[in-house]
Amino acid sequence: MTLSRAPISVCVLFLLSTVLPHHLSLGAPITCSGIVPMKHRTEMLSIFDFGAVGDGKTLNTNAFNTAIDRIRNSNNSSQGTLLHVPRGVYLTQSFNLTSHMTLYLADGAVIKAVQDTGKWRLTDPLPSYGRGRERPGRRYISFIHGDGLNDVVITGRNGTIDGQGEPWWNMWRHGTLEFTRPGLIEFKNSTNIVVSHVVLQNSAFWTLHPVYCSNVVVHHVTILAPTDSFNTDGIDPDSSSNVCIEDSYISTGDDLVAVKSGWDEYGIAYNLPSRDITIRRITGSSPFAGIAIGSETSGGIQNVTVENITLYNSGIGIHIKTNIGRGGSIQGITISGVYLEKVRTGIKISGDTGDHPDDKFNTSALPIVRGITIKNVWGIKVERAGMVQGLKDSPFTNLCFSNVTLTGTKSTPIWKCSDVVGAASKVNPTPCPELTTTTQQGGSCENQS
Repeated sequence: MTLSRAPISVCVLFLLSTVLPHHLSLGAPITCSGIVPMKHRTEMLSIFDFGAVGDGKTLNTNAFNTAIDRIRNSNNSSQGTLLHVPRGVYLTQSFNLTSHMTLYLADGAVIKAVQDTGKWRLTDPLPSYGRGRERPGRRYISFIHGDGLNDVVITGRNGTIDGQGEPWWNMWRHGTLEFTRPGLIEFKNSTNIVVSHVVLQNSAFWTLHPVYCSNVVVHHVTILAPTDSFNTDGIDPDSSSNVCIEDSYISTGDDLVAVKSGWDEYGIAYNLPSRDITIRRITGSSPFAGIAIGSETSGGIQNVTVENITLYNSGIGIHIKTNIGRGGSIQGITISGVYLEKVRTGIKISGDTGDHPDDKFNTSALPIVRGITIKNVWGIKVERAGMVQGLKDSPFTNLCFSNVTLTGTKSTPIWKCSDVVGAASKVNPTPCPELTTTTQQGGSCENQS
């Protein structure tokens, strides 16, 4: 896999341009990572102690399971145990983590998934989805999994967790998938989770998926997958609260970060929103969206802050997406300090995006989208400035665009809008008539810059 490097202008211009929020200095950056304090583990185990062989050929599933069972059954739950994975390549089937543990990958350590798809266990679908996301029925369990856990850390010296997703991508391309592909890491019903200083690559499906979780911190991670590996989202907080995502580089085949909260009637019934989420200092590229809200939004998405984002060679810069049948509300979204380069569409807010789990969705379950602020955005080589398209029976309201400048390659990029009510200040090119006032309900859009 060949990785493209960010243009030098991306780094220089992003630091020096006016999209840098005024309250930031070049000193220590603000951070939300402290919502989950790091613990000092009083016990350390090596995966070597359990017979692991890091030759890239030996199957180490028993070693990981035995080591984690040892941690699970220990009496050291107050401070927990660190499981050290030394330099080497450790082939293994999927395995479950446990509470009060740190999985530590040393420099040069690689935990690599087996490519024999017949060796993957099935697990139940998520109740807020009602079925597998790609196929009806059950789904393959993620490579590394945690359910009902507390106090779990995955970190190290930039070691790698490799999903070896090629066989799964080919099954999707050829239409031979029987069940939904496995993600790389999924935490479910868990709290106080930290993932940092690791490389996550080649996931078969969504890379990092905290679902029904609270107090989740992801920082200083690198997430990689080929651009043609469909649905390899980077980080997908899903019906989760108090989430901090910072200081990471992501280049995948789908959305880099996508906030979700359940799918149609199943998500409405489960009724667990994603809320209080911060996404900050993310750099990357994607054939789809850099930062996305949705399209699975049925539990609601509230209070999301996105700032200091650098995106290049991407399909859409910022995409807020939902659909008829989703229900739920998307509100309290603030996006600022975004730099875009070589992007097809700068900003998209759409009410007609995403498929349905079955034909039982309620066509009267219309999403509510309101209270969206997008400010301090600068883009060059942008083909289309923006598409803001609500629903006729549920217009998107209280939208604010402030200090947004998007320039094209050969011509001025344009805006396209329908069924929206909002305001704009210092937006170039001139937005749609629906967004050309500077005042809106609740105050002036001019005061948002």
